[in-house]
Amino acid sequence: MPSSDAAPDVSAAASSDRALDLAADVVTLTATICDIESVSRNEAALADAIEAALRALPRLEVLRDGDTVIARTDLGRDERVVLAGHIDTVPLTSAPTGPNLPTRLSDGQLWGRGTVDMKGGVAVMLRLAAEVSRQPEPRRDVTFLFYECEEIDGEFNGLARIGETSPELLAGDFAVLLEPTNGAVEGGCKGTMRVEVVTTGVASHSARPWKGHNAIHDAAEVLTRLAAYDQKTVHVDGLEYHEALQAVGISGGIAGNVIPDRCVVTVNYRYAPDKNTAEALAHVQDVFEGFEVTLADAADGARPGLNLPAAQHFVEALGVEVGPKEGWTDVARFSALGIPAVNYGPGDPNLAHMDDERCPVQQYSDAEAALLRWLGPAAT
Repeated sequence: MPSSDAAPDVSAAASSDRALDLAADVVTLTATICDIESVSRNEAALADAIEAALRALPRLEVLRDGDTVIARTDLGRDERVVLAGHIDTVPLTSAPTGPNLPTRLSDGQLWGRGTVDMKGGVAVMLRLAAEVSRQPEPRRDVTFLFYECEEIDGEFNGLARIGETSPELLAGDFAVLLEPTNGAVEGGCKGTMRVEVVTTGVASHSARPWKGHNAIHDAAEVLTRLAAYDQKTVHVDGLEYHEALQAVGISGGIAGNVIPDRCVVTVNYRYAPDKNTAEALAHVQDVFEGFEVTLADAADGARPGLNLPAAQHFVEALGVEVGPKEGWTDVARFSALGIPAVNYGPGDPNLAHMDDERCPVQQYSDAEAALLRWLGPAAT
């Protein structure tokens, strides 16, 4: 690990061959990975480096699909777990404190694009792959998934593509998505949907409003119901998920002198993972009974499965704080395949995508050590 506040020397690792040294400490490896720029749709160089590093390890089957790389042990263990992380980042910017890349080490924190979301988690996965390949008697078989295009539209998402085309490659008893969680375990995730609540009226000249009916005025009832809505807390597998029903947009009007005949209030519902899209939509329709409600988009959440042995073993081995994931993450894609999943990784998610993205380096080391306790060799 770099021992001073001087920037780590990563120029050689980010040169033309872009080789990854999996024997390097996790902080140095994170810096190296971050300095291989991989904004969404530009992950090829990093995927090449990851693939080459994994193919050099024994006892791993390595597969490549686009810029998604999969490595699997096949030791005949009774349990298989999946560790997953995306290798893309949001675009670079130039912050007041300097550009996002190259990375720099200062005050015990690694600064730069990807240090939080989520190349620290990717570095931890690579270090674990190297360790698992050397262990004489690993407790469980492991699948490592390094996937592309998480930060953009889901149609490009590598995890989604593998789940659709080759779901057998993702099969497992339990999955961990190494998204940043500030070193806590965040179980499952909430579902999300957007609906359009429509009010209709009759258009007329604004000088003679009695000749028409104002649809925007009718939206007041929609907003009144939202303001009075009881935001529930739902218990799922021992965790509390806070539901939320909120207006996120409103549109209407034809011209400055016309009474509007239509108004649309866009509402976002974040719902606990005890319900699916159909159940969530039925609830929203009940809330807005009497109005036209149209589903715009939806993505189901994921149960954490903390009542299952595989999840319980994970939590016990890590010994860290456990809570719900209040947002939506790709753990839902594992849930759709029948695999319970949690989020766990280094970095404060509040700093993801920020110009001053940074992570305390101790979190990288702590995550590696915790996951090694879980994946470590079987007791003799």
